[in-house]
Amino acid sequence: MPVEKTISTKAVFLDRDGVINRKAPEGEYVTRWGEIRFLKGVFASVAALNQAGFKVIIVTNQRGIALGKMLVADVEEIHLHMREAFALHGAIITDIYVCPHGLGDHCACRKPSPGMLVEAAKDHGLDLSASWVIGDAESDVDAGRRAGCRTVLIRSFQTAGTTPQADIMCSSLAVAVSRILNTQYSMETHARVSNAEINT
Repeated sequence: MPVEKTISTKAVFLDRDGVINRKAPEGEYVTRWGEIRFLKGVFASVAALNQAGFKVIIVTNQRGIALGKMLVADVEEIHLHMREAFALHGAIITDIYVCPHGLGDHCACRKPSPGMLVEAAKDHGLDLSASWVIGDAESDVDAGRRAGCRTVLIRSFQTAGTTPQADIMCSSLAVAVSRILNTQYSMETHARVSNAEINT
């Protein structure tokens, strides 16, 4: 497996189903590796984030565990193969955090609670204010905002609903990563210009 070379305190947190892989039909769950269907451009997108100095961390609600649709071991096997698949494409998933709880469990980790993001920040020494959350549900956006991250909502522009509170709204992970990297470049350029003016 490739070794991550860039030391970074910033991360991009990715929801899993609907961002990295195709979602199961409504009311169903992805319960085994053979059901994973990666969405277009996800490997190149994660590799681009790695190259830009971001750690990439998956944070996923998996209520199917609480409902008895799958075991924790089933999800762990999916994620083992998923990380291997990314590594084969030169992309590194730094870590994966899973909430196995149901809606009524009142845990601190199920999005929109920010528990998984906060835990990851402690584990990996992350600056959440320099990090992003990308998800396809408003619960992802809410979790990111509560943790102090900037946020991206992936959704069809034909989808009706309330105006999202995300910093960016777009149609795919590839577009989201392009927007984030452009924002990062602009911020770094501005910082360099400001420092040059100060030292002049």
